[in-house]
Formats: sequence, C-alpha cells, structure tokens
Amino acid sequence: MTSDTRAKAIGALAICAAAFLWALDGVALTPRLHELPVPFVVFLLHLIPFALMQPFLFRRYRRLRELPARDWIFLVLVSVSGGWLGTMAIVRALFLVQFNQLSVVVLLQKLQPVFAIALATLFLGERIGLRFVAKAVAALAGAYLMTFGLGAPNLAAGGATAEAAGWAVLAAAAFGSATVFGKRLLDSLDFRTATFGRYGVTALVALAWLLGTGGGVPFAEMRGHHWLLAVGIGLTTGSGAIFLFYFGLTRVRAVVSAVCELCLPLSAILLDYLLNDSVLGPWQWAGAALLLAAITAVSATRN
Repeated sequence: MTSDTRAKAIGALAICAAAFLWALDGVALTPRLHELPVPFVVFLLHLIPFALMQPFLFRRYRRLRELPARDWIFLVLVSVSGGWLGTMAIVRALFLVQFNQLSVVVLLQKLQPVFAIALATLFLGERIGLRFVAKAVAALAGAYLMTFGLGAPNLAAGGATAEAAGWAVLAAAAFGSATVFGKRLLDSLDFRTATFGRYGVTALVALAWLLGTGGGVPFAEMRGHHWLLAVGIGLTTGSGAIFLFYFGLTRVRAVVSAVCELCLPLSAILLDYLLNDSVLGPWQWAGAALLLAAITAVSATRN
C-alpha cells in the first residue's frame, strides 16, 4: 500500500467515524432535547463546543484574523449551510415525526451525495468517472435497502411526515453544500482552525436568528439533564465528529467524502438494534453489506 493510498484510507475511516458519531447523536442523544425549541437546540449545539475549544484553540483567532476575504466567504458559507441550516433542518425533521419514522428522514438526508457531487463538479472542478458513479449508485442502493427493504417510502402518514420529508431534503442539500465549501476552505486552513471558525460563526448566526425572530435565548428552560446532554453532544458528536470529518476531508476528494458519509444510516440502524431492539430484516442486511462494499471501493477510487 502506497503512502497516498494509506492516507486516503485513513481519511475515509475518519469520515466514517464522524458519521457513526452523528448517527449516535440522532438515535440516542439529541432526541432527549425535544422539550427545547429547535433554534435554541441548534444554538446550544454550537455554542457549547465553541466555548469548550477556547483553552485549546484560542491561538486560532490570529489565523482567522489573517484569513483573506475570499476564504471568509467560504467559512461563512460552511457555517450557514452545514452548521446552522443543515442542523436546523434535520433536527426539525426529527422532532416533527417525534422520532417514530426515522427511516424516511434518514433516507432523504442521504440525498446529500447528489448535491455534493453536483456542487463539487461545478465549484471544485472535480471530474467524475463512470466507475465512481457506479459505486455511488451502489452505495445509495444499499442505503435504500437498509432503510426500506424492497418497499416504497410511505409519505402518506400525515402532514407532519410530509413536512419532515421536506426539511430532510433541505438538510441534505445544506450538508452536501457544506462538504464542497469545506473542501475549498481547507485549501487555506488546517482542519482545527476550520472547525474552530465554523463553530464560532455558526453560534453567532444561530444567536442572531434567535434574537431576530423574537424567540430570545431561553436558558431558563434548561434542566440539569439538558445541560449534561448538550455538553456530551458538544464533546463527542458535535466538535469531535467535525474534527474527524475535516481531518478526513483533507485526505480525500469531496465526492469520496460524500459517499463515505453514508455510514450514517448504517450506523443508525445498527445502533437502533443495539439500543432499541429493532431487528433488521434480510433485505436490510443485504443493503448494509452493499453499502459497506461500496464505501470501501469508493475510499480507494482514483477516479
């Protein structure tokens, strides 16, 4: 194995690990914050990690001050799309269905590679070969089988489900956009500075939204378990996952990253089984195997 291939493999594994942490968040952590307003949850999930980073990354302020205006544009785009808008949309989608129909939301969020691949082609000039397209389609097919088996998505369960589906598609577009903008940003910043800047800018955007919409910042609604969850999320599935994601993104192309992130639905289903005794059917296991095979192939692709 060459050093270049090894670096790509490590990058792909880091992105898959980040996806696992995000799945853990969706299955076991963020649902427990459902008593709080969604915009406030988004604000907390960025403010707390940013505060915890201060003792370790405070020297990154100097690097951010030296950042050219063009790169600041990409930092703001990443923060608004993947940080604020994407998080707002997926949390709202999960809250709308009360975490009882996660399959629809998870699958629709996995439209993310479609947006990421299209944007990578437009903005980064990344060329997409037919082999890569075939592997990406295989990964999407695996994600579909895991989520729905051979059945079709049922969006007729009520207005809330249809609305949640719309928010999930918006989240997919936002996260896909952030993958591409993040790749461009990492041409100028190391992943630690990019993470630090993203959380700071996103927290400011979320705060501005709270104040601008008249909702205020309802810290008074926070209880002890809310604080424990928010801090736990910030240390693991929040900043920890983003650090892993950006570390991986410096070693693989944006289109490879987008497909590796399909580890999220696989992890979500496995965690659902371990934590909630939700048993996978035969076609879901087939989808899991197909997805893993496709992600392995994509991580080593040179197309």
